[in-house]
Parts: sequence; C-alpha cells; structure tokens
Amino acid sequence: MLNLETLLSDNLEIEITPAQSAAFDHFQSLLLEWNRKFNLTAITDPGEMQLKHFYDSLTCLRAIPPEAQSLIDIGCGAGLPGIPLKIMLPYLQLVLVDSVGKKVEFCRIAAQELDLTDVTALHARAEDLGQDKAHREQYDWAVARAVAPLPVLAEYLLPLVHVGGSMLAQKGASAASELELANKAIRILGGGQAQLDTFELPVTHDQRALIQIIKEKNTPAQYPRKAGTPSKKPLG
Repeated sequence: MLNLETLLSDNLEIEITPAQSAAFDHFQSLLLEWNRKFNLTAITDPGEMQLKHFYDSLTCLRAIPPEAQSLIDIGCGAGLPGIPLKIMLPYLQLVLVDSVGKKVEFCRIAAQELDLTDVTALHARAEDLGQDKAHREQYDWAVARAVAPLPVLAEYLLPLVHVGGSMLAQKGASAASELELANKAIRILGGGQAQLDTFELPVTHDQRALIQIIKEKNTPAQYPRKAGTPSKKPLG
C-alpha cells in the first residue's frame, strides 16, 4: 500500500512525526467511516487516499511556507487540502468553507477528533464571505482544490486575502490554459503576476499544478458579486 510518510520524504523532502502520522491514520478512518453514510469522496481505497487526498493536498507546501499564519479553504469538501495542511502546520489558523452542510459537519467533527485547535468550519458561500468584514481581506492564504475554473476561482479567493497575501489554486493539466483566460479577472481583483508550478503525482504520473497569485492591490468593493454570479458570468 502507498505510504504517506514515504511519499512525502521521497518527493517533497518533508518528514512527518509519529504524532502527525497517527493523525493522518485517524483522519483516514473518519473519512472511510463517514463515507459509508454520506458521499464525501469517490476515493475509498486506503492507498489511493494516501496519494490522491493527503499527499496531493500537501503539495500545497511547495508554495505555502511554514510561517503562514492564516488560511481559508474554499469548497473544502471533506477538509481537503485544509486539514492535511493543518496537521503539518499546527500553528495555522484554519477556516474551512463549504456550501454543503454535511461536509461542514464532518469537518467540524474531524477537527475535534484530531484535537486540532484554531479550526473553524463554516457553512457558507465564498461570495458572501468575500463581502463580510470578518473575512474580507483577512487571510494570508486562500486555497481551493478542484472547485471552479480559474476566472471564477479568482473572484472567490482574491477578495479574502490581504494585500501581500496569496490565493493558491490546485489544478491539473488545464492550468496553463485556465491561467490565460483568467489574466483579466486577476488584474481586476487586485492580483499580480501568477506563478505556475507544474509537476506530476508520484506513481500515477497525473499532471498537477499550483497557481499562486500574490495580491498587490485591494479588491474593488463591488467584488465578489452576489452568490452565483461569478460562475454564470465570469470576469474576463
């Protein structure tokens, strides 16, 4: 079976402690248990989970530094990538957001079961949080994994990070073409030059990419637009 410890050591040069390894085992057990009742993930093979959920989430550490203080995970689903990142960065203030109540409930319970502190799980839409003073331009990092095309994702994420912070989109083989379509939206929303990091998952050789956009200016007050509008009428 694929082993997370070996995957991280061999490919990302990251070592995990016994406590972190135990936390990932516990998290995997919770995912499998809840998945019997609710459709949290299509991946149920333990080895595949280690690679395609946990390792894949932790590739964000190619961009996110150890000293990051706050991160909001939009469309977190079963807590991916947020919870794996929190296990590795225990001092991170983490906010998990999803529009599906059962997924948010799972994230709350998983955080409690794993004894993770400074974790908040919110049943909300990114567009609403982006206009909420408690969340607008408050975070070092806003992250999303397979949530929406990049022009839409930029409108979800950039309003949530402060100037000097970054949005980070986990993408696949379409990353370069999505980035080309998103350049106008990124500029409108206050983002600077994008950094594209492409690589392969070990074993399967699936194409992966991280798109990091540092925020250079405050997002104009009219963005994000009301819930549903960014996906129906993407900027660009």
